[in-house]
Amino acid sequence: MRKLPRLISVGLSGLLGFISARAEPSAPPQSFPVSIEVDAARPVGELRPIWRFFGADEPNYATMKDGRALLADLGKLAPQKVYFRAHNLLSSGDGTPALKWGSTNIYSEDASGNPVYDWTVVDRIFDTYLARGVRPYAQLGFMPEALSTHPTPYQHEWRPGLPYEKIITGWAYPPKDYDRWRELAYQWAKHCVERYGRAEVEQWYWEVWNEPNGHYWKGTREDWFKLHDYAIDGIRRALPTARVGGPHVAGSGGAFMDDFLKHIESGKNQATGGTGTPTDFLAFHAKGSPSFVNGHVRLGIAAQLQAIDNGFRKIAAIPNLKSKPIILGESDPDGCAACQGPQLGYRAGTMYSSYTAASFARKHQLADRHGVNLEGAVTWAFEFEDQKYFAGQRVLASNGVALPVLNVFRLFQKMNGQRVTVRSSAEIPLDGILREGVRAAPDVAALTGLEPRRLSILIWHYHDDDLPGPPARVALDLAGLPAKLSTARLTHYRIDEFHSNAYAEWVRLGSPSDPNEKQYAQLQAAGTLATVGPPEAVSVLAGRAAVNFELPRQAVSLLALEW
Repeated sequence: MRKLPRLISVGLSGLLGFISARAEPSAPPQSFPVSIEVDAARPVGELRPIWRFFGADEPNYATMKDGRALLADLGKLAPQKVYFRAHNLLSSGDGTPALKWGSTNIYSEDASGNPVYDWTVVDRIFDTYLARGVRPYAQLGFMPEALSTHPTPYQHEWRPGLPYEKIITGWAYPPKDYDRWRELAYQWAKHCVERYGRAEVEQWYWEVWNEPNGHYWKGTREDWFKLHDYAIDGIRRALPTARVGGPHVAGSGGAFMDDFLKHIESGKNQATGGTGTPTDFLAFHAKGSPSFVNGHVRLGIAAQLQAIDNGFRKIAAIPNLKSKPIILGESDPDGCAACQGPQLGYRAGTMYSSYTAASFARKHQLADRHGVNLEGAVTWAFEFEDQKYFAGQRVLASNGVALPVLNVFRLFQKMNGQRVTVRSSAEIPLDGILREGVRAAPDVAALTGLEPRRLSILIWHYHDDDLPGPPARVALDLAGLPAKLSTARLTHYRIDEFHSNAYAEWVRLGSPSDPNEKQYAQLQAAGTLATVGPPEAVSVLAGRAAVNFELPRQAVSLLALEW
């Protein structure tokens, strides 16, 4: 048998071990009981579609064959309500993508030093989004070569295994002329209004740069505030109603974020000389912290939730900013989609999908706790064109085949309305997961959505450690249903080893490096969202119903009850 790449064979050892164990006669692992109670008569808040944001470092993949197909899948989830955020939309180059790289050549200068604007590549990217029901989250980044104060070297040659800092080249420096930087922002926004229409562009998000408190910015803090003010001034000159914000700091931003919040509220605007900077939304990033321990992946959900908690606390502490919409501009289990390594071996299997379900539910809880306006969370994962199957990057699809994590977003899409009261005997409380993650008992908990004549219950069985474990024996008690209701229709969607899981199917096929036509069709079918059997009737008595099932470790279920 062909040896799997080290990332897959080591990083997903728990999943592969479980698959191997299933092939040998053995006693099934003993399940443990979990009781989950849902009260549909007790709403606790709106179930906001915070999941509908995605992004990537590499903008040019969007126009390629698998990129176009994946964008279409994302757009179908919520047409015209899904957004895509990309780096490198202003970077100089011929539009050829590479890991951690992209370009549009939007700005250059002629022999006399006059600006030359070329919208060809960036228009192709945005046209591709919009044709598939996805809207741009337009980022002004990074510095065109002709504007950079340190243009040489410009395009980096980073690849997995090299130090991350190798990506930092001439694109990360301040502009040699801030007026030309502002004019670039103005001309681009003006062009978008002319091409797509004012009403369309008003729906977009506009932001400046990425993580200016980290590797991505080679100027001072004041330099970046100036960069931001000039860009926002240019955008707003072209479209006074443009939705603008930032600063998209790494993590909760520390002192940089504190100073930015003061700057936009009461500081001197370096572009206009006035007070403050127009700001329609606030954005920061939150990442988990994975490791490789005793031969298996251990994710760090606590680190991601702590960053969100800290960021929400900063914003909530300023009365004039507390109600501003917040975007978690990158929100993921780890910090580098293109990187590879044993600690990142969770990505192709169900650990990524169960983590996503558990973490998104806690984002709602943290927003409730701080009383802030959480509008969205950007999943920084897309696809890398023409790589090996399940090569180990953090993606939603591999060679046109959906990974289990994409099916979590298909589950989210099926949930709307109001969150209602839910209690689980195996839920790790919010404070506990903030302190310690999920390192002892697993987290088996639920998120709900109540609409007229429909109740959706998302249930996950998550653990930070990628190790086999017994399934949860779930007893689901549903209360608060219509008193006169006698039966309801139940559809049970599932992501586990044998449902909605193309990676596990690929392993069962022998991990072919080049699947034939029949195998490829099998992989695509395995990557679709699957149900546990056909829909069935559930008895309802005096507004109550009961459902019992087993939920494997790292699995996710959605139970949709309709009447």
